[in-house]
Amino acid sequence: MTNFKDVQNVQPLADFNWDEFENGAHAEASKNDLTKAYDETLNKIQEHQVVEGTVISVDKKEVVVNIGYKSDGIIPASEFRYNPELKAGDKVEVYVENQEDKRGQLVLSHKKARLQKSWENINKALENDEVIQGYIKSRTKGGMIVDVFGIEAFLPGSQIDVHPIRDYDVFVGKTMEFKVVKINQEFRNVVVSHKALIEAELEAQRKEIISHLEKGQILEGTVKNITSYGVFVDLGGVDGLVHITDLSWGRVSDPHEVVALDQKINVVILDFDEEKKRIALGLKQLTQHPWDSLDAELKVGDHVKGKVVVMADYGAFVEIQPGVEGLIHVSEMSWSQHLRSAQEFMKVGDEVEAVILTLDRDERKMSLGIKQLKEDPWEAIEVKYPVGSKHTAKVRNFTNFGIFVELEEGVDGLIHISDLSWTKKVKHPSEFTSQGAEIEVVVLEIDKENRRLSLGHKQLESNPWDEYETTYTPGSIHEGKITESMDKGAVITLSEGGEGFATPKHLVKQDGTQAQLGEVLPFMVIEFVKDTKRIILSHSRTFEEVKEEPRRQRPAAQSKPKNDAAAINNVAAGTSLGDLGVLADLKKKMEGGK
Repeated sequence: MTNFKDVQNVQPLADFNWDEFENGAHAEASKNDLTKAYDETLNKIQEHQVVEGTVISVDKKEVVVNIGYKSDGIIPASEFRYNPELKAGDKVEVYVENQEDKRGQLVLSHKKARLQKSWENINKALENDEVIQGYIKSRTKGGMIVDVFGIEAFLPGSQIDVHPIRDYDVFVGKTMEFKVVKINQEFRNVVVSHKALIEAELEAQRKEIISHLEKGQILEGTVKNITSYGVFVDLGGVDGLVHITDLSWGRVSDPHEVVALDQKINVVILDFDEEKKRIALGLKQLTQHPWDSLDAELKVGDHVKGKVVVMADYGAFVEIQPGVEGLIHVSEMSWSQHLRSAQEFMKVGDEVEAVILTLDRDERKMSLGIKQLKEDPWEAIEVKYPVGSKHTAKVRNFTNFGIFVELEEGVDGLIHISDLSWTKKVKHPSEFTSQGAEIEVVVLEIDKENRRLSLGHKQLESNPWDEYETTYTPGSIHEGKITESMDKGAVITLSEGGEGFATPKHLVKQDGTQAQLGEVLPFMVIEFVKDTKRIILSHSRTFEEVKEEPRRQRPAAQSKPKNDAAAINNVAAGTSLGDLGVLADLKKKMEGGK
C-alpha cells in the first residue's frame, strides 16, 4: 500500500508535457515506441523464401512452427509424414507463403521448402556432375520412377545398366547411386542415370581390351543380346557382334536356334575397328567348313536327298548336309516349259530327292534337278505321238494366232487358229473354247529338236468343202439365217452347213426393206471358191429372177431372131452369173423349135 507521505515527496518531471497528456498524444507516442521496440526483437522475414523454424508442438493434424515472427505458423501434419520421429524442439525448414492471411495468421509450408531445396540440390548435382542417391519407387513404361531429394525422377530402362535389363521389378525398392543427366525446368522433369556411373569405369577397361585384340584371336564371351540380325557378345567390358551369317555354316532363320541369353560361348575375332569400337565376331569359323567334309566320291549324276531351307520364285535351296546346299532352279523342276513359280512344286521343310547336275568344290556350288528323276517325254515322242494320231489335250493359254495345249507334263503343242474349224471363221481362239478345257486334237507335225508339236482340231472330221462344192453350185438357192451383221454386209449360216456372205445390195427384200439380223430367208449362191472357202450369197436374186424371166422371153415369142446364137448372146449379155438357170431353159426351148 502506497504511503501518502511518500507520495507527497514525489516531484513531477521537469520536462513533462501536461498539454500532450491531456490531449492523449503522449499515450500514442508511447505505443509507437513500444511497437517499434517490439518489432526490433522479431526476425526480418520476406514472403516466398525458405527459413529455418523450431517445432513448438506436434499433433495428429497440425505442426506449429516458430520462425521468430510475431505469430507462429501452422503446417498440416501430412507434410511431415516422411518423418514420423518429428517432435517439439526439432529444427525444420519452411517456406513463407504469406506473412498474414485474412485472419492475421502466418502461412508456412514445409513441403514447398523441401521441394525448393530439392531443386536447388538437383540443379547443383547436374552442374557439378555429382553422384546422388535415390530410392526406386516403382516401374513405369520404359523405365523406373526414382525418389531423389523428394522429387520423382525418371530412370530410363536403357540407363539402368550397361547390360540390357530383362526384369525391372528386381530393382523396385532399392536405393542406388545416380547421376542427373537432364532437367526440364519448364515442366519440372528430371532424368537420372545409373549406367553413366558404370560407363566411365568401363571406358578405361574397354580401351585396355581393344588394345590387345588381334584378328583370329579366340575369346570367351557371354551372350548379351539376341536380335534378328545377330548376337551381341560381352567380352568382359566390350561388346562384339556375331552376325547371323557367322553363327553357323548352315542357314539360320533365328539366332535363338543356335544360342541363348547369358550363354557362355567361344568366338573368334574376324575384324575390329578401334576408333569406332566395333568388333566383328564369328562362331561358325571355329568348326571345319562342311564342304571340306563332303563325300569325295560324290559326282554329277548322283542322287542325293535333302531338306528345302529357302524358297524363291526362281528356285529352291536344298540342304543335303549341314552347311552344304544345292539350288534346284525352277526350270529343273518339271519338263513342262510353262512359266511357273517354284512354290508350286515344293515348300520350306519338304524332304526331296534330286539329281546332281553340276558340282564345283572350289566355288562350293552345286545345282540340282528333280525332273531328271523322270524320263524325258520327248525322247520317244514319235512313238507316243505319231503324226496323224488323235489325243485329248488340255487348253493352257490363248494367243491371237492359236491355242497352246498340253498333252502331258512337258509335251505341249499349238493348234493354229486356221486349224480349229473347217467352216466357222474364228476371230479369236477364246470364241472356240475356254482355258483349262479339254479338246480333241490330231498330230499334224513333230519338231523334236525344238520340242514343238503342230496340232489340228478340224482334221478330226472330213473336209465339208468337198461336199459343199457339189451342194452350193452357183445359181442354187438355199435357206439361211442372218447370224452377223456389219456395214459391209452380213454373215449367213446355211441350213446345209457352212457360212456365206451377202453385201447390203443383196440383202434387199422384195418389199424394198433391208433384211435384218436373225431373219431366215432364201439365198442364191452367186459365187463359190473352194480354195479360199468363200460363198457369196444374194437374197435379192431369188425374186429378181422370177420377175425378169417373162420380160426376157417376150422378144423371142414375138419375133424369132435371124440367128439363134445371137439371141443367146443377147440374153447372156444382160444376165449375171446367177441367171444361168434361165439361159439353160432358153437353150432347151430353141432346140425344141428346131
